[in-house]
Amino acid sequence: MTDEKADHKTIHQWMDAYTNALEKKEIAVASALFDDNSGWRDILAFSWTIQTFEGPGAIEKLLTDRLAQVNPRGWTVDAEPDATEGGLSFETDLGPCKGYIRLNKGKALTFFTTLEDLHGHEQPIGKRRPSGLFDDDKTQSWLDRREAEQAVLGHQDQPFVLVVGGGQGGLALGARLKVNGVPALIVDRHKRSGDEWRSRYKSLTLHDPVWYDHMPYIPFPENWPVFTPKDQLGDFLEAYAQIMDLNIWNETEFTGGSFDADTQRWTVTVVRNGETIALHPVHIVMAVGNAGFPAQPDFPGAADFTGDQYHSSAFTSGEQFTGKNVVVIGANNSAHDICSDLVNHGIKPTMIQRSSTLVLRGSTNSKMARPLYSEEAVEQGLTTEKADYLNASVPLRMSEQHQKQIWNQIAISDADFYKSLTDAGFQIDFGVDGTGLFMKYLRTASGYYIDVGGAAMVADGRIAIKSGVAVERLTSKGLILSDGSHLDADAIIYATGFGSMEQWVERLISKDVAEKIGPCWGYGSGVEGDSGPWEGEIRNMWKPTKQTGLWFHGGNLQQSRFYSHYLALQLKARFKNIDADIYQPN
Repeated sequence: MTDEKADHKTIHQWMDAYTNALEKKEIAVASALFDDNSGWRDILAFSWTIQTFEGPGAIEKLLTDRLAQVNPRGWTVDAEPDATEGGLSFETDLGPCKGYIRLNKGKALTFFTTLEDLHGHEQPIGKRRPSGLFDDDKTQSWLDRREAEQAVLGHQDQPFVLVVGGGQGGLALGARLKVNGVPALIVDRHKRSGDEWRSRYKSLTLHDPVWYDHMPYIPFPENWPVFTPKDQLGDFLEAYAQIMDLNIWNETEFTGGSFDADTQRWTVTVVRNGETIALHPVHIVMAVGNAGFPAQPDFPGAADFTGDQYHSSAFTSGEQFTGKNVVVIGANNSAHDICSDLVNHGIKPTMIQRSSTLVLRGSTNSKMARPLYSEEAVEQGLTTEKADYLNASVPLRMSEQHQKQIWNQIAISDADFYKSLTDAGFQIDFGVDGTGLFMKYLRTASGYYIDVGGAAMVADGRIAIKSGVAVERLTSKGLILSDGSHLDADAIIYATGFGSMEQWVERLISKDVAEKIGPCWGYGSGVEGDSGPWEGEIRNMWKPTKQTGLWFHGGNLQQSRFYSHYLALQLKARFKNIDADIYQPN
């Protein structure tokens, strides 16, 4: 009977037992309230970084090492009386915190904690927003202050944070820093904010629905399309930068940087309007996406090919290829988008699929997102912030297990869809271990296609497929493949992806610093492209790296929105000289 009662314990009962144990410093008792397969994911609240602690043993060590220093208190539960999962609120010596818990047979299976603000340095939002009136001496308007700030920033006044890259990631972080009062400067090589998107191929739209893609503070309007066209996104980002009053130097090239251990500052050179300028920020954030440079294979005979060769990043439109034989090497998102655009311009391209691809139907993708990111979710009162929190509250090891179950179901429910592709000769996979698209994205950010129309073109033959073959060499008129066949081509487009993020560090700072930091992205799953050891968190993203003062911010729009908040808090704490040491359990 005792075990049966424990199985039906509510989170209110669990929290009473947990907080009672913490108050009595009975750490072994507190950690015993966690399931043997539990995971406690913490963002700043207990560890002052982003870490996941797996199992009661690791959780007991965390509490032993950090309980007195963190001093958590004032725990409250936001859930129905009989709920076995729900939200938490508490505070620490650093600031107000939130949490989320899920029980399994009376014990905590997942536990999620985050630091949301800093005591004494709260964000001036909501009830704390500024008045907008003139300064007390009535001599400076908003425009006066703005022009004065821009006149000296980067010259007399140095930015505390230099954000390299002005895409959605750099702008989201810039907005967070601006609101938090952290002096920051964004440098971007493009002429206008949003040009990174405007410069891409004409037919491009986002593959994720609008509810997933909102920017911090300013969501997309309610009449915004479900899948945002790239030029419309570019215009939104330009307006966003203006509305959020961000300090951006466009047409500015970051050319080098080095860190001075004595002064604890960087010396950075940028070229702006032909002038070389030295900047001295305390922190650099690389907000250049989650990839490195275009990866274009150097096939034998490439110099002999008389047609055009492009990497997908240089493709703009199929208009220029009318009447030509076009071969696209690759079979993931960009390859499908480019082939679809070519078809829409009256061309039948050939897609060379060198290895299998995970494909997710657009309708299935929307269905998977619907509980958190959809109009239905909004109508049920699930805000973007709540959806992000729920999305982040599951540790990666459990996400792997959950995603495998989901993809087993997808394989059955969408079996006819997948058969139409395999019948056309297209090779399908669901991840090396069956965990699907989300885990592929977090591991290698490659190997998948979210279908926005290209799959039907493959299935009905409008896009020709050569699958499971390699390119042996190029000839003057085409390609020789590993099956011995020759493929005529007037143009070859390499949709072959990009390198890793640390390439930017090696080019812009140094090879030594890149090696010191190690891999960016992936979490040590052990699959090809994401070697171990297991870390359980995305490597080097949104948290301190082994190089003092160097940070990484990137990912899709949802990740950029969510994690920019916590990265800005870490940078703000350093700007305010708040002492918060990073927990290192080993």
